[in-house]
This record gives sequence, structure tokens and C-alpha cells, in this order.
Amino acid sequence: MAVREPFLYQSHPGGLGDPDEAAFTWKPLEFLNTFRFLISFLLTALIYSKQLFPPLGSADEELFFIVSAVYLALSVVFALMLRWQQPRFAIQVMLQLSTDMIAIILLMHASGGVSSGVGNLLIITVTAGSVTLSGRHALLFASLITLAVLGEQAYLQYTEPQPTSTYTQAGLLGLALFVTAVVAHLFAKRIRESEALAKKRGVDLANMAELTEHIIQRMQTGILVIDGEKRVRLINESAWYMLGMPSTAGSPPLQSISYPLARQLEQWQNNPDSPPGIIQPSANHANVMPRFARLSQKEDRPDTGTLVFLEDTSAMAQKAQQLQLASLGRLTASIAHEIRNPLGAISHAGQLLEESPNLDEHDTRLTRIITEQSSRMNTIIESVMQLGRRNKTKPELIKLKPFLESFVRDFLHSQGKPAETIKIEIEPEEIEVRFDVTHLQQILTNLCENALRHSETTPDNPKIILHGGLSLDMNRPHVDVIDYGSGIDAEVASHIFEPFYTNSHAGSGLGLYISRELAECNQAHLNYIPQATQGSCFRLSFQDPRRQMH
Repeated sequence: MAVREPFLYQSHPGGLGDPDEAAFTWKPLEFLNTFRFLISFLLTALIYSKQLFPPLGSADEELFFIVSAVYLALSVVFALMLRWQQPRFAIQVMLQLSTDMIAIILLMHASGGVSSGVGNLLIITVTAGSVTLSGRHALLFASLITLAVLGEQAYLQYTEPQPTSTYTQAGLLGLALFVTAVVAHLFAKRIRESEALAKKRGVDLANMAELTEHIIQRMQTGILVIDGEKRVRLINESAWYMLGMPSTAGSPPLQSISYPLARQLEQWQNNPDSPPGIIQPSANHANVMPRFARLSQKEDRPDTGTLVFLEDTSAMAQKAQQLQLASLGRLTASIAHEIRNPLGAISHAGQLLEESPNLDEHDTRLTRIITEQSSRMNTIIESVMQLGRRNKTKPELIKLKPFLESFVRDFLHSQGKPAETIKIEIEPEEIEVRFDVTHLQQILTNLCENALRHSETTPDNPKIILHGGLSLDMNRPHVDVIDYGSGIDAEVASHIFEPFYTNSHAGSGLGLYISRELAECNQAHLNYIPQATQGSCFRLSFQDPRRQMH
């Protein structure tokens, strides 16, 4: 995200770089030209209507008329120049101020000099110059106008001697022009500083708002803002994915996006002390824990908004798994010490007894049962110890198709099966997932061994299909392990991920449980998906692609 640099306005006659600066600097010239147009239009109208009152034009009515008409025409020309902003700002400032000085001095001369009062219009011109020019240039311009006023008075005194001298009035007008220039410059400077500070604060606020919006959108925690009518006013990207990527156009009601979440919000509003419940937005997404907070401190207001936080329970489940595994590790150490040694002795004694020549067929069968059950018990202990010894995950970015191809080759070689036993389907082929490689191999091995065992009686190949793709509702990558066996009953399917649950005398009942635990540790999910026809499908849904930070 590009953060804008704060801009400090500095008025200068040399040019403009920022659009906001241009708008602020050209505006005084537009006001000055409006004043110029109104004055010149009024004077011209008075002349044409023969309503020109003294002392206007009393000394030279023809000069007064010519200057007024030219002044009006130039104001129109200046208006076009200001609209096009051509030529550049500095040139237009000098042209307009010089035009005002010359025109007003000539109008004052045609009206009988300083005593006519026309020279007071120069105060407006000096004020405009102080706003548009820098300090030294504004004082220089005021000095030029003062000299022009004194020069006009001297010329008038020389050509038409007055009965009383008006040099005092000319001096006072010059002093007023200087004072006006200084005061206007100070005020303009203060205004510019205030404008610059306001602009800087505005940029800082805009940057802060943009940064806050970026943080909210990139947060892993889902955030929704619900108004008093239970409509969604704001939803960040995480919440949008958690709720199944719903349409949020037009501030839809929360109930249309997630009915369970709307029910949770209603219960919380009725009883804020009630503990929040876990909801599952979709079958392919983890459970979500909502939490609520009022946007207003006034609890008696019925129309107050609500801030909703959505926590993906995968991270919490992963922490719980780590604690569970720590306890399980200590338990398995005790099991290994307390059970494995006696079990080894029993197994060894059974083998020695089986080698005895004095056993009949019935005793031989009993010793075989001892050996088989000891082996099964040892397998269970190995599985539990493997679960307890699991190290922290080391996820890495994996290209799914090459990984599955390599896995299938090794798996079929170890099983002694032909290459056509397993078929790989990946769409799109460039899918990448973030997972611990060792854990992914163990999960797929467990699932493929189960699928192969239940598809042995299938006459055709392939017996297993590994289908990879992106889920339509959550856009999350997944791998389906599909077999063509007899399938799993609905009643059995609800228990298959429980530890030690099995309907096979040869299994330990820990394969699917361990596979799901490994998936949860990688913020993934392993689910059984019932099939319309025969066969079974186990889907491994990988973590949200937005969390796959490189």
C-alpha cells in the first residue's frame, strides 16, 4: 500500500505543482477579477446611462470612459486566461495587478485626483497582491502604487494648480496602502499556515484511515459491523471467506448471510452475559466462534450498532491439540514402560510355546492367538506413541500435482501394485498448498491403505482416484481420496474419526483419528463425504489460501 506523503502548501509566484495548491492560489485571482469586472461594468453602465455622478470623470470624462471600457474588456480577457490557466500564474499576477494599478490611477486622475476617493479602490488591489505575492514582492508592489499616487498628484498639481494642496491626502493613502499590505500579508501567511496544517492533518487522517482499512481487511480475525436494523454495513475479507463468500451489495440483512450468526446476535442482545456458541458456516469450513461488542456505550439505545468478531477455531484447536499431545506424550511414555515390556515377555513366551513339539492342534491355535493379539497390541501402542511423539509442524509450499505423482509411485511400489491402480486428477494443475510434507505423506498413506483394502474386490482399475481441486464455496484447495468399495454406513460414518473405533479385527482404530489430528495441526480439515453410489470419499481441505504467506 502506497502511503501518501503529506504536502505543505507554500505560495510562490513561480509555478504550481499540486492540484490543491493550484486551487488555493488561483482562487484570489478569480475573486480579484470578479471585483474588477463589477467595478468596470458599473462605471461603464453609469456612463452609458448618463448617470455618472460627480466627482467621477469630472476632470476628463472622455479619458474616464475610455479607461472604464478598456478595463471592462481586460476583465473579460483575464477571465478567459484564468479559466485556461494560461499563461502561467506568475505572469497573470503581474499582468492583473499592473492593470489594476494603471487603470485606477487613470480613473482617479480623470476624476480630479486623490480627493475624488477613487484611489481607495487601490486598497483592494494591494490586498489581493499581498495574498498572491510573497512578503517582499507585496511591499514592493505597495511602494510602486504609493509612488504612482504621489506621481499622479504631482503631475496634477503641475498641470492644473489646485487652490489647496492634496499631498497630505496622497500621503495618507500611501500609508494606508502600506498598512494594508503588511496586515493582509500577515493574515494571508497565517491562513496559509493554517491551510498547510489542515492539509497535513487531513493527509495524516487519510493515511491513518487507509492503514486502518488495510489492517482490518488483512486481519485473520473476521470483522463485521451490524447496524441497529441488523444489516451488514462492513465486512472484511476474512469474515467474507468464513461466511462462504456471500453477496454483500446493498447492506443485506445479517440473516440472509448467516442465519446461525443472526440467531447468536439476537441471543446476545437479549442476554449479553450468555456465552457465545460455535457455528459452522459451511460443510467445507471450520467452525467459527463469534464474539460481539456494542459500538455505542449507551446500552439503552435500541438502534446502536454491533461489532462482530469471528474467530476461526482452527488456531484454537491447534493450541488445544498441542496441549493434548503434551499430555498424551507423557501418557505414552508410561504406557511404553508399564505395558510394552510385559507384552514383549508374553509375546516371546508364546513364540517359545509354539515351538514346543508336545502341542496338539488345539494348543497350537491358542498360541497363534496369543502371538497375533500381542502383535496387534504392540501396533496400537506404536500408533499411540507415534501420536504422542509428533513434533511441531513445519509447513512448506507444495505443488500438489508433482507431490501426488511422487507419492503414488512410492506407495504402489511399497504395496506391489500396478501403476493403473491409482489415478490422479488435478484441476487446475498449478494448485499449491502449504502443509508439512511428512504429515501429508502419512495422511495420504493411511487413506490410500484403507481405500485399497476396501477396493480389493473391485475387478476394474483404477481402484483409487486422487482428485485435487478448489472448492466452489470457499475457493480452498482440497484432495479427495475416492475408492470403489462398499462404502460406509451413515451410523458408522459418525464414529470413524473417534480413537480406537474400528470394525476390523486387524486394525487399531487410530488411523483416521491420527490423520485428522495431523490435518488439524496444519490448519486443514479431514472429512468423510457420502457418495450417491457405492464407494467412499475422504476430503482433505487445506488451509485458507489467504493464509499461505510466503
